[in-house]
Amino acid sequence: MVDVAGKVRRPGIVSLPAGSRVVEALRRAGGARPGVDLTSLNLARILIDGEQLLVGVSPGSGAGSAAASGSAPASAPVSATQGASADTTGVASVNLNTATAEGLDELPGVGPVTAQKIIAWRTEHGAFRSVDELLEVDGIGPKTLAELAPRATL
Repeated sequence: MVDVAGKVRRPGIVSLPAGSRVVEALRRAGGARPGVDLTSLNLARILIDGEQLLVGVSPGSGAGSAAASGSAPASAPVSATQGASADTTGVASVNLNTATAEGLDELPGVGPVTAQKIIAWRTEHGAFRSVDELLEVDGIGPKTLAELAPRATL
């Protein structure tokens, strides 16, 4: 079950078989509205049960953000900052599920090689469900996780 929200023809809950991909959820919701840019969505990503898929809107822009609703990670278009946003203290945070390699490289202890490993893990396993799942990425141990966790978001 996935909540498809934002600029789609039929927003709402869609039921899909396990292992379904973003493109299938988008089709089930009637597709994106005309003029919506989908290039920042990973249409091939495997969905996670209970997640919210935001189409054509930024998380927290009023369409129901993943953080506010308590849902699983959202797959929304990212801003020009490549998946980074600022928290209330002004420190930039990086969304592990939407950031590009350049965005992930902004995290402490993450360089280009580790950023690519994070993206490879995300491609193979789907969205991160918690920041602690980074421990499953080759090259990230408890020390690195402790450094980057305050700046990572889902």
